[in-house]
Amino acid sequence: MLAKIEELLHEVEGMTASNAEELEALRIKYLSKKGAINALMADFRNVPAEQKKEVGMKLNELKNRTQERIAALKEMFDNQDNDTEGIDLSRTAYPVGLGTRHPLSIVRNEIIDIFGRMGFTIAEGPEVEDDMHVFTMLNFAADHPARDMQDTFFVESNADDVTKNIILRTHTSSVQARVMEKTQPPIRVICPGRVYRNEAISYRAHCFFHQIEGLYVDKSVSFTDLKQVLLQFAQEMFGPQTRIRLRPSYFPFTEPSAEMDISCHICGGEGCPFCKYTGWVEILGCGMVDPAVLDACGIDSKVYSGYAFGMGVERITNLKYKVKDLRMFSENDTRFLEEFESAN
Repeated sequence: MLAKIEELLHEVEGMTASNAEELEALRIKYLSKKGAINALMADFRNVPAEQKKEVGMKLNELKNRTQERIAALKEMFDNQDNDTEGIDLSRTAYPVGLGTRHPLSIVRNEIIDIFGRMGFTIAEGPEVEDDMHVFTMLNFAADHPARDMQDTFFVESNADDVTKNIILRTHTSSVQARVMEKTQPPIRVICPGRVYRNEAISYRAHCFFHQIEGLYVDKSVSFTDLKQVLLQFAQEMFGPQTRIRLRPSYFPFTEPSAEMDISCHICGGEGCPFCKYTGWVEILGCGMVDPAVLDACGIDSKVYSGYAFGMGVERITNLKYKVKDLRMFSENDTRFLEEFESAN
């Protein structure tokens, strides 16, 4: 696979197009769902475990270079003057204000990059999901409060069999269930995406937000492995002096479970109003995958073990940029977005 990746990298470096149609054909060839890069991603599961880190990094490099090359060609076409078009009086007067990347996108990409360098690949799934993948396969009891209409948005409800309910996913753990259902270990994925919960909208909460969850399943996976991965993530995201703390917690799909705090990066753990003078700030939940979840997904829990973790992208973004009102992330106010020009 490494040889194929190198071959594609060489092709991408020399990629040219004479018009927008040719450029679109190149995008489809390399980046579409049936394109060459997605085909390699699908074949990644067959890569030997000892090569997964190296191959995963090369795949991410290939994808990033391809996207950058196509974006550069597109910008070149956009900037070309075409005298045959004449003057379009409906166009916005120059200079045209340019937008910036959204702060959530900036942080999401940074998180993906950190875990990508640790060998995690991206897995995605539908936002309109069935109860089976959102709750049942993840060890939620039939009468769990998360299944109530006060907590979850229902598309279709089945009073006789809750597993047949169609809902808006409440977490991206449903993607983990789908991956385990279709793939045998070793599995090492992160699952980014939008999720929905039936909550009142305020400066502290919204009815939709974004998550990134991680899953690693293999033989002899331990809690120590989980702790080291999360420590590495915290120090790369918030600085090398960052410390972590794991507190016992409960989640239906992990056992044992923990909440993870980081040392406050504003006061250095000394105590300040931001961390409520505790010196610690909570950022994510984690734990060892419950054997019942592995068995429900078709993985032998007597042979394999694993860990999982999940974090809110808005939460991490708030910690980095001190955004006081969550609603600002979805209001498309260019004045707000312009504040992140230097972060691009």
